[in-house]
Amino acid sequence: MSTKTEVKNVDPRKSFIAGSLAGAIEACITYPFEFAKTRLQLIDKSSKASRNPLVLIYNTAKTQGTGAIYVGCPAFIVGNTAKAGIRFLGFDAIKNLLRDPVTGEVSGFRGVVAGLGAGLLESVVAVTPFEAIKTGLIDDRQSAKPLYQRNGYSAVRNYSRLVGDLGIKGLYGAVIPVSMRQAANQAVRLGCYNKIKTSIQEITNAPKDKPLSSGMTFIVGAFSGIVTVYSTMPIDTVKTRMQSLTASKYSSTVNCFTTIFKEEGLKAFWKGATPRLGRLVLSGGIVFTIYENVLVMLG
Repeated sequence: MSTKTEVKNVDPRKSFIAGSLAGAIEACITYPFEFAKTRLQLIDKSSKASRNPLVLIYNTAKTQGTGAIYVGCPAFIVGNTAKAGIRFLGFDAIKNLLRDPVTGEVSGFRGVVAGLGAGLLESVVAVTPFEAIKTGLIDDRQSAKPLYQRNGYSAVRNYSRLVGDLGIKGLYGAVIPVSMRQAANQAVRLGCYNKIKTSIQEITNAPKDKPLSSGMTFIVGAFSGIVTVYSTMPIDTVKTRMQSLTASKYSSTVNCFTTIFKEEGLKAFWKGATPRLGRLVLSGGIVFTIYENVLVMLG
């Protein structure tokens, strides 16, 4: 006679708190990589600017000051905090619904489905508007006459001016590619993390309701980040172009895909992959480690 394995459901409220804290810390640490990734995706094919992310960061800091590589960072931190909180809340809530009624476990496929749902939820609620603000500020900063970094305007006033100029259409104009990217990101990232974590627990006979060690959690999270980067980079590039200040040249998400391919070739879709890889490897390690440990602290 089979007995049900005692696997505790995660309280979604605690998931939200743990995820939000993890997202805020990760955003502060990894933003220069995000800045470099976005700038590389916005560089025109004819531009002679360096494609090396470290050189790009150095040259930007040297010519425009260190603060230039943190343009859009406050919006990114707020958005990342909300995004991570909503992501883990959604992931754990959906995962709890999808647990096997006999074993209490979540299969690899169900983990991917839970990640897909979490990605769609975070994209609409948090990611799309804050990514639009961040991308707009970075795009504006590289122009000859920036509109939102001059005349002594405070950061708050710059943000409010940009939001006003973008309007609802500008803030949510890229909701389709953002949703595609976030859904793909979290389906791959959370699904991969959940599967590897479960496999390690089975091999080591560790309790299913206890986290892995911090070191092992960091490694599994970082590996999940690597898989995510290379499998979802084309969608991320289209998302960035659709949120740039010149997004009006693209009539739709499909048009953006085809225009980039025709004008710049297949390689263009992986522009910025190196700094995004750096960020998501760190991000995966940091976020999952903090998330798991905060959940333990919250009981």
